[in-house]
Amino acid sequence: MQIKNAILGLLSYKSMTGYDIKKLIQDSYFMHWSGNNNQIYKALVELMKDGFVTAEVEIQEKSPAKKIYTITEEGRTELLDWAKSEPEPLELKKAFLIQLAWADILSSEELNKLLGAYENEVRLQLIMNKEKIKRGGAYKARTEREKFLWSMIDENILSSYQNELDWIKKLRSKLPAYQESEVNKKMNYKISVKENLKYLEVLSAEEKIGSEETALELVGLCGENDINLLMIHGSCLKDDFFKLKTGIAGAVLQKLVNYQIKAAIIIPDIEGLSARFKELALEANKGKQYCFAKNIAEAEAWFLRNSK
Repeated sequence: MQIKNAILGLLSYKSMTGYDIKKLIQDSYFMHWSGNNNQIYKALVELMKDGFVTAEVEIQEKSPAKKIYTITEEGRTELLDWAKSEPEPLELKKAFLIQLAWADILSSEELNKLLGAYENEVRLQLIMNKEKIKRGGAYKARTEREKFLWSMIDENILSSYQNELDWIKKLRSKLPAYQESEVNKKMNYKISVKENLKYLEVLSAEEKIGSEETALELVGLCGENDINLLMIHGSCLKDDFFKLKTGIAGAVLQKLVNYQIKAAIIIPDIEGLSARFKELALEANKGKQYCFAKNIAEAEAWFLRNSK
């Protein structure tokens, strides 16, 4: 598809300036062109040469003159012919996949950083496009059918980003299983059973847990052992985990929640922590996603209550 088709489509609504067209294309979440001046004005020149568009200069008293572009009957016929033409083959161009194909040369830390950055970018794009769709386009649909078609375009765009986000999260959750030797060196853990409930207990960690990357390593260990119950001794956590202003506790725990892992954190001297952290622990223990326990017995009891 050429940008000229999109311009004819926009002009079929009303006449507008080149700047108006540029702004609409740049703000669109499905028209993939950059919408720079060279693209827009080169296409407009070609459309005028073909007789599909006319231009009229409008003089303004206090502002520079502006050129208004209008679609002609020939242009509407061209737009109709294009709309009836055979759909172009689906193109899946993702530069990240090419980058990922040779990412095995990276260290685990470098690869986790790359994947984390991509996940954040996809999530940001999803949020931005949701907001664009919520605000609505510059034009109201002319018919109920057009309104429906636009709503399905919205759904297509959002589902594409959501599927990409689900895919990268799945990749990151399964990846640690292929870095098993590195993870096992970093973490000393064992599998325990309590009344037919199996859980993974992290006893010590060479690199203390305190980032989304280390949280994903835990996710990988749980997945590798087909376990969704995780017990972590407080000594395995970075000191900053207990400082809520760092955001580390929230990031680590939310990552476990995202992958449906129930976690029990063992902190024998929880009374020695800050008032804010104790408040967090108190609220968490009322829920079913994660808890803070003084000992293994308390943690196992929480598992039993919340795993039925």
